[in-house]
Amino acid sequence: MTSIVGNIIHGYRDLMDNKSDPRVNSWAMMSSPIPTLVICLSYAYFSKVIGPRIMENRKPFDLRRILVVYNLIQTLFSMWIFYEYLMSGWAKGYSFRCQPVDYTNNPLAMRMANTCWWYYFSKFTEFFDTIFFILRKKYAQVSTLHVIHHGVMPFSVWMGLKFAPGGHSTFFALLNTFVHIIMYFYYMLAAMGSEYQKYLWWKKYLTSFQMLQFVAIMAHQFQLLFIECDYPRTFMIWIGLHGVLFLGLFSDFYTEKYGKDVRRKGNKNNGACMPIDDSDSNPKTNGVSTYTTIYNKEYNSCYSNGTNNGYVANNNTEKKLA
Repeated sequence: MTSIVGNIIHGYRDLMDNKSDPRVNSWAMMSSPIPTLVICLSYAYFSKVIGPRIMENRKPFDLRRILVVYNLIQTLFSMWIFYEYLMSGWAKGYSFRCQPVDYTNNPLAMRMANTCWWYYFSKFTEFFDTIFFILRKKYAQVSTLHVIHHGVMPFSVWMGLKFAPGGHSTFFALLNTFVHIIMYFYYMLAAMGSEYQKYLWWKKYLTSFQMLQFVAIMAHQFQLLFIECDYPRTFMIWIGLHGVLFLGLFSDFYTEKYGKDVRRKGNKNNGACMPIDDSDSNPKTNGVSTYTTIYNKEYNSCYSNGTNNGYVANNNTEKKLA
């Protein structure tokens, strides 16, 4: 038993000290996986246990202004990371067919590694999506699937940053960051209120674009199964399987959500929808808009395309996966 434990400890130290990229070892939270693992587990426990318990006897918070600012910051942050990925490799000669990791201290290679760290950090800022759901008592959105996805991503990105900060699989981060630019801009408009609903007609196409993202990621990663490339095969397979998983999730979401929308429209008399004004100017009873309460049925039917951290969505059909 002692020898088994000793071998595990020795293997772990060898992996951390000799198999990882020494350039990132001194960076924040990179010397050990424990800080990241603790934060991810704490996030999951807060999301499913502590958060709902704290809000149990409290009214939902009105976070409209905070959500507008948060989604704006996330949009700008994603734009910057996307730009850095381009300038550190993908617009500077990176090959879409096979791109090894540059482990040197070349300025461009170091810029790419630094960008990977900021992408890793961005996975923690996305925790606020869940926190805002809880504070607004949107518990339907804090599903086990949602929590697992957000809880796993920081640790998954940590592994890539620790052992391969650059190269072929950063294409995943490049595409994902670009999608997040569009996604958080959408959520910012949604958080501005129902009067902006007319500008959100492209939600369905955003979902399609998210699905296309994962198809592109799968094709880009799995091509290395058929060609020789000096890139860690483990990470290629790991990232490719992310694409498979998320494509499946989004496909189910797309079929369930928009299939139901079509059926609802077919059942609506004359296709008429009652607009909802959920602004703070409306009379409220116990913090709930009277107008929204009266027309809750129409609200659920007509605004099912909805949003996540916004104010124009049917609470029963909102989902956020990536």
